[in-house]
Amino acid sequence: MSISSFLGNKPVHRVGFGAMQLSGPNSFGPPADPEAAKAVLRHAVAHGVDHIDTAQFYGPDVVNDLIREALHPYPESLRLATKVGAVRDEQGAWLPSGEPADLKRQVEQNLRSLQVERLDLVNLRRFERDIPDGTEPPLADQLGALAELRDEGKIDMIGVSNANADTVRAAINMAGIVAVQNAYSILNRADDAILELCREHAIAFVPYFPLGSAYGSGGPKYLAADPHVSAVANKHGITPTQVALAWLLARYERMLLIPGTSSIAHLDENLAVGALTLDAEDLALLDAVEPIPLGA
Repeated sequence: MSISSFLGNKPVHRVGFGAMQLSGPNSFGPPADPEAAKAVLRHAVAHGVDHIDTAQFYGPDVVNDLIREALHPYPESLRLATKVGAVRDEQGAWLPSGEPADLKRQVEQNLRSLQVERLDLVNLRRFERDIPDGTEPPLADQLGALAELRDEGKIDMIGVSNANADTVRAAINMAGIVAVQNAYSILNRADDAILELCREHAIAFVPYFPLGSAYGSGGPKYLAADPHVSAVANKHGITPTQVALAWLLARYERMLLIPGTSSIAHLDENLAVGALTLDAEDLALLDAVEPIPLGA
């Protein structure tokens, strides 16, 4: 896998690894087989993955420990991206926790659990889309807290996650963010305008739910049933999910993928996408893919 893009000014491979699925179901609780989870992490790094997405609230308090136990001391080229702004309740629900003091505390938790002195990227997880009428701390205060930690050397780069276009635009101006992490896929193109904003400012776009759904088989099921995706998959001898990931890479040169899995075989399938190229005919055909039904 060759270096072909950047996270900020750091060269990275375009296919990384999202570690959320290494915890229990719905990213809650420990995995059934921690040693197998650590084997996936080691395999990923051994096969060229040089950026891993994680968070202290994955588990919670599970995934960062697995990463540390599997990979520390880390390869010099490995970039660890984490996320702050949320906590989990006892049932696993995702709750806002975005006051400046909360964000600073969460950064310190990530530093300790990953056993690093500086985090390569910290994404501010916003709740403006989950709770449209909710009250979040002012964006300027949140970014100001993270910028202070960046000035102290505890953070290298800042990004935003689950953010609207106005938030992305403001964060670019306020904090010089280097990445946006939003839901986006061939089945969900609602954030095309934010993708274009990233292109305009040459910052990374990191899609989560790159197959169209949060958990389970929803997205892959729709991909497999779509005749346009199936036609491209059959033409290249690849799977429908590989088509969906390759389509993402074709959208933008700073699109960075972080597909997650707890299976080494599935990991290898995802990593192989970095070598795939869709031609103009493929991309024109895929433009006709129907969006996934809301809530699927």
